Amino acid sequence: MTHDSNRFRLRLSAPALALVLAAARASGGTPVLVVRTPDDGIQPQAAVDARGALHVIYLKGDPAAADVFYVRREPGSERWTAPLRVNSRPGSAIATGTVRGPHVALGKGDRVHVAWMGSQSAEPRGPGGATPMLYARLDDAGAAFQPERNVMQFAVGLDGGASVAADRSGSVYVVWHAGAGARGEAARRVWVARSDDEGKSFAREVSVGGEATGVCGCCGMRAFADPAGRLFLLYRAATEEVHRDMILMSGGSGAGAFRTTRVAEWNLRACPMSTAWLSRSSAGVVLGWETAGQVFYSVLEPASGALSAPTSAPGEGGKRRHPAVAANARGETLLVWSEGTGWNRGGSLAWQLFDRERRPAGEKGEAPALPVWDLAAAAALPDGRFVIVY
Repeated sequence: MTHDSNRFRLRLSAPALALVLAAARASGGTPVLVVRTPDDGIQPQAAVDARGALHVIYLKGDPAAADVFYVRREPGSERWTAPLRVNSRPGSAIATGTVRGPHVALGKGDRVHVAWMGSQSAEPRGPGGATPMLYARLDDAGAAFQPERNVMQFAVGLDGGASVAADRSGSVYVVWHAGAGARGEAARRVWVARSDDEGKSFAREVSVGGEATGVCGCCGMRAFADPAGRLFLLYRAATEEVHRDMILMSGGSGAGAFRTTRVAEWNLRACPMSTAWLSRSSAGVVLGWETAGQVFYSVLEPASGALSAPTSAPGEGGKRRHPAVAANARGETLLVWSEGTGWNRGGSLAWQLFDRERRPAGEKGEAPALPVWDLAAAAALPDGRFVIVY
């Protein structure tokens, strides 16, 4: 894995950003709020609780040895809480490559759970000194994060990042892909470490997929748990190291309980270093992914396993990456993506609102100067509005 010692590029000044957002194209409909990541952080991840509070984590510092911070914005407020550092050991996270950063989930009682792939200086290490799979949770008082722990017991070989999911019953899932000693992308699998006590302890990780499909080594993945306690995992395959299809695993916590759905095909004899997205929608679960420079979303009906036809961002693709998708109770969907980003190269941001028939409608917009290694997050608020954290 290659590291880059360049620091994060500074964002637009506040007045310049205000002008950019004022110039963003809009055609009416549901408002889309565009919010800057606090403190010039990058790679924000966002979650909204039942009260409408917006919870955000982000990275700050050296891309090869970054820190993870957490802030919250209460309903009706435009102010962020004071940042809390998530990682107790400085420099234990990675921004390089955009795919290896932390993910956040809200669990029982809206407790905040964070998981991330450790950096070269992260502690505690994995088995045999391997790169660790780190996890931290907000304490009972909501005042600080408990010291991070490595939940990896044997499935070493982290490269493309990881994810976390949590449900309202107290289950927490830390998810990553690794070869666990096997060589080659075609031998990689998806691993899940489960906690049934709100993250106090984790069982030994189990494989829940990827054995037949492989997993793209330096691509990110996404985990999501719905209110019914079902777990969903979206990742990029590496079958025969050329079939880079998007795969959705859905179901329970045991290896035999998961259903596999091939979401999209893509033949490519290289790793595209892509990310994926999963979030809740009024119809079930919304998926976001990239194929050949275009971004898409689909909606999954969990009970039947029916997956809607892919909906793409309007216009010609080619350099579109890192989708984020949010859906509100009215059936509207916001698709957000980056334009023109690449290895050690920034780009721009774009978004489009779709109606319940998945037709482009309402607000669309764009903003320049997306920093190196950055991406955006999207979420739906309880009142139906959308928010982009950028």
